[in-house]
Amino acid sequence: MTDLLFTNARLIDPEAGTDAPGWLHVVDGRIAATGTAEAPAPEAGETLVDCGGMCLAPGIVDLGVKICEPGERHKESYRSAGQAAAAGGVTTIITRPDTAPAIDSPETLEFVTRRAQADAPVNVLPMAALTKGRQGREMTEIGFLMDAGAVAFTDCDHVVEDTKVLSRAFTYARSLGALVIGHPQDTGLSKGAAATSGKFASLRGLPGVSPMAERMGLDRDIALIEMTGARYHADQITTARALPALERAKANGLDITAGIDIHHLTLNEFDVADYRTFFKLKPPLRSEDDRQAVIEAVRSGLIDIICSMHTPQDEESKRLPFEEAASGAVGLETLLPAALRLYHSGDLSLPQLFRAMALNPAKRLGLGAGRLSTGAPADLVLFNPDTPFVLDRFQLKSKSKNTPFDGGRMQGRVLATYVAGEPVYRRD
Repeated sequence: MTDLLFTNARLIDPEAGTDAPGWLHVVDGRIAATGTAEAPAPEAGETLVDCGGMCLAPGIVDLGVKICEPGERHKESYRSAGQAAAAGGVTTIITRPDTAPAIDSPETLEFVTRRAQADAPVNVLPMAALTKGRQGREMTEIGFLMDAGAVAFTDCDHVVEDTKVLSRAFTYARSLGALVIGHPQDTGLSKGAAATSGKFASLRGLPGVSPMAERMGLDRDIALIEMTGARYHADQITTARALPALERAKANGLDITAGIDIHHLTLNEFDVADYRTFFKLKPPLRSEDDRQAVIEAVRSGLIDIICSMHTPQDEESKRLPFEEAASGAVGLETLLPAALRLYHSGDLSLPQLFRAMALNPAKRLGLGAGRLSTGAPADLVLFNPDTPFVLDRFQLKSKSKNTPFDGGRMQGRVLATYVAGEPVYRRD
C-alpha cells in the first residue's frame, strides 16, 4: 500500500464546512494529517501528488444504486457499475435489493457480496429486502441478513401497503437497530402515473399523480415511526408538500432522515418535452416550484442526502411510448457533474454538496467515510469543477446508457478517484 502526500489541493471538507487550499497525507490507506500551511516534504517511499489547485474531497457515498445481478446482468454488472462509480468519484455504493430474484435471503446476499468483492474496484455495501420477494406480505429474516452484511432494509419502490406487516417489520428492525428505507408514496393515487399532475401533464395527455401522494405516504410512515421508534430514511422527498411533515417529524425527535436524487434537483417536468423517455423517472419529475423547494431543503439540511438513484434500463425498455417505458436513469458517472450545476448556479456550496453526497450518507450508515479528518479512510476524489464538456451517453462506462443528460452541457470532471489510498481511476 503506497503512502501519498497530496499538495497544492483545494480541500473540500464537508465536516468542517470549509473550502480552502491545503495538503493531505495518506498512510496505510487512511488520512494521517491535513493542513492549510506549507506542506511537509514527502518522506522516503511516499508518492507526491500535486493537485494543481484542483478540488480534493471525500469520495461520494451513493445510497440506493441498482446493480442488476442477479437476473438482468445485461443491464448492469458489478464490474461495469464499479468502473462507472470510480469514473464518477463514487467510492462507496450502497446497492438496492430490487434484483431478480430479490436480495431477501442470506444466500443471495452472500452471492452478490462475493461478486462485488471480485469485480468492483470501489466499496460495495448491500441493502436487503424488507419483505420476502418485496411482496409486502412477510418480513425477511432481518437479523440473519444483518449478520450476512446487510446495511439497511428496503422494498425500494414496492410500497408495503399492509400497515400491520410494516409495523411489525419496523418493530423488529428497531429491536436490532436496523435502518429501514422507505419510498413515500400513496399507491392508490400513484398507480399508473407517468407524470406529476397539472397543466403540463394534461396538455401532454399523460396520466398524472398529485404531489400529495408523496405527502400521504410520508405521513403514514412517520406515524409508524412514532409508534415503533424505528430508524427510518425516506429514499426520495421531491415535493414541497412533503417538507413540512418531514420538518415536524425531525423537530419531534424521530429518528428520520431523507434523501433526493440528483435528477429531481436539477430537472423539472418540462424536461419531458416531446415524451423523452430518458426523463421518465419514479417518482416523476416535479414542477419548478418543487425543485426550488427541495434545493432549499438540501441547503438547510432538512433533506440530508443526495444520491444518483442509479437505475439501468436497456434500450428495449426505454424505446417505447412514454406511458409504457420503464422508469429510471443511470447516474453513477453523472452525479457529480450534475451536482456541480447547483454549485455553479450559486444554489449550494461545495462543502454543502459533499455534506449531502458523502458525509451524511456515511454517518447514516455508521461508516467512517465521507470525511477528510485524521483516521478516516482515504477514499478521495480529485476533480476540476470548471471543466466544460458535452455529455455523450455512449462514453459512459455503465452497460445501460439511459441518462437524461445525454447531449447536455456539463461542467466539472473527475480527474482521479482513490479507495483506501489506491488509485482506482485516473482520467487520461
